[in-house]
Amino acid sequence: MFTGRKFAAFLFDMDGTVLNSIAAAERVWTKWAERHGLNVASFLPTIHGKRAIETIGGLGLPGVDPVAEAAALLKAEAEDLEGIVPIAGAVAFLNALPPERWAIVTSAPRELALLRMHAAGIPVPAMMVTGEEVAHGKPAPDCFLLAAEHLGVAARDCLVFEDAPAGIAAGEASGASVMVISATHVHPVVTPHPSIRSYDEIAIAVDDAGLIELSAARAAA
Repeated sequence: MFTGRKFAAFLFDMDGTVLNSIAAAERVWTKWAERHGLNVASFLPTIHGKRAIETIGGLGLPGVDPVAEAAALLKAEAEDLEGIVPIAGAVAFLNALPPERWAIVTSAPRELALLRMHAAGIPVPAMMVTGEEVAHGKPAPDCFLLAAEHLGVAARDCLVFEDAPAGIAAGEASGASVMVISATHVHPVVTPHPSIRSYDEIAIAVDDAGLIELSAARAAA
């Protein structure tokens, strides 16, 4: 697990990585998919980790305006926060990090991200990059590159925490190292990257220069 590596910053996806909002998101998207005659079972797995505008635009539905539909979905998602919870150990792990050494990097719009983080009790970082701040969403690396730039570090010196294929691909493309969070995975994800189900599995040490080293957490005595 990155033995001997020290990182300049940690970059965290939000949904499925530090909090679980899958049930709420899928309730809203299910209604949308049904209105548009889509096969819900095959469509829902495609929504995670990407911006709504790109998910909708990629469908090429005739007469559908991705911008207007994404705005309507944002309103519906902002009104449905039931059952949103933190990933196990995430709150304590984030609170232990130096504030200037981590960021949330999410495909969600800022308004929705803040609502979901509040609902789950996730601390709001000094730095966030949200879906409306980049021209190209995940799997493009733009969001992680922008977060690293804002933190004043190189992306290659960062560790990205992700759960979805689009986000993992974005982390890889940015040049960062990647840790996969599998807490919400129904099926195993084949990945060459280290993977954890809970932040209780890992611990950090911060050196005098502010660099972060990751290790496996010691088992309780």
